[in-house]
Amino acid sequence: MLNTEKHISVWNNCLRFIKMNIEPGQFETWFKPIKPVSFANNVLEIEVPSDFFAEYLDEHFFEILRASLKKEIGVEAKLTYNVRPVRKQRPLIYPGAPGLTPTNKELTINTFASTQGPGAFVFPGIQKININPQLNPVYCFKNLVEGDCNKMAVTAGKSIAMSPGKTPFNPLFIFGGPGMGKTHIAQAIGVEIKEKYPDQVVLYVPAHRFKHQYMDAIQNNKLAEFTAFYQKMDVLIVDDIQDLASPGTQNAFFNVFNHLHQNGKQLVFTSDRAPVDLKNFEERLLSRLKWGLSVELTQPDYETRLAMLRARNFRDGSLIPDDVLVFLANKIHSNFRELEGVLISLIAYATHTHMDIDCKLAGQITDKIVGEQTTEITFERVQSVVCNYFNISKEDILSKSRKRMIVQARQIAMYMARNLINNCSLANIGAEMGGKDHATVLHACTTVSDLMTTDRSFKQYVTDIEKQIISAR
Repeated sequence: MLNTEKHISVWNNCLRFIKMNIEPGQFETWFKPIKPVSFANNVLEIEVPSDFFAEYLDEHFFEILRASLKKEIGVEAKLTYNVRPVRKQRPLIYPGAPGLTPTNKELTINTFASTQGPGAFVFPGIQKININPQLNPVYCFKNLVEGDCNKMAVTAGKSIAMSPGKTPFNPLFIFGGPGMGKTHIAQAIGVEIKEKYPDQVVLYVPAHRFKHQYMDAIQNNKLAEFTAFYQKMDVLIVDDIQDLASPGTQNAFFNVFNHLHQNGKQLVFTSDRAPVDLKNFEERLLSRLKWGLSVELTQPDYETRLAMLRARNFRDGSLIPDDVLVFLANKIHSNFRELEGVLISLIAYATHTHMDIDCKLAGQITDKIVGEQTTEITFERVQSVVCNYFNISKEDILSKSRKRMIVQARQIAMYMARNLINNCSLANIGAEMGGKDHATVLHACTTVSDLMTTDRSFKQYVTDIEKQIISAR
């Protein structure tokens, strides 16, 4: 028989036990948002914000939940979840987001550089300043979805965070198109370093701001202070470094770079293009940008897009049906920024209009933001473009031939199918590619992804093929 009072006391007693046995932060994030709903026949029903939330509880807190229920109810105890509707939710703090914004220690800056004496407009002395690292704690590694598109950059970034300035990845040069996550990874490195080494002085600065600061320093006869300021950094992260176009700015940055690098300080740069494609850069600076590791962020594949949507959906404290997230991951291929923009717009629209979130509404919102849905990519289209590019027949690509060119064409076709075709599993791809098993398809996709990071010419013709497939939709 239903007891309208019992569920509250049962859950509160369970919470007391749980609170004594887990970290305070875990309790605040994962148990405070839960509401007891009912209790009958040894079954406790609780309300949670999303399916993801319930899955996370099962995966990470199953034992502590079972122990608390057994202690309070007995061995017959059972727990069920009731997922809260989207418009009734309050925003949640994503569990990966640190609670505190990183800060730097106070620095002492000379009013003239240590290698210079005071000039006509520079007076000797010192300044004590507090430097805002300009880091957003939401941009941390725990909030970053990792996939083939960014794996190398994330791995290098985490390695740098463990030992800033002491890895071969100095400088780290991250490049790729807009919305691929360059700023997130660069900031995550800074956030992680501040967590592990609070005394390290970290600064994130967009290149255009560095340029404006340099121009102000020139106009106000404070170039020595400007240089001394940047030479105090332990970790310098410069975003969109392609904006350092003027010779004077590049010369100032060259001196800062040399000082920091020679003193074992960490440098991280992002750009919308590869180092070799940077225009109007002095050769001496360009060679230094290529000194460490250059890594490209590529278009996210389907699995990564879907994982990002699920993570962002939970972070916003919203309940969007998984079939809608699958729909969005299939429809939007270009970058993370467009995916997030559509998701946020969908949540806002549904919340204000009290409409149910379904694929029809998602399609309407998507069409307004990224354009109308184009013709769906098919296996036939992928195979046709790849075969035409390599001047081979469809029979060749579906055969068991081990000729190098045919094997490479077959692997690229599998890679394209996995990334561009909607609702496409490894088994589906294998069946369409001449009856290959899923392990063969996975190996092909991994091989293409790896070659794209190491072979520039290979990457170029994979990119050309992808453009032909997409443009023909």
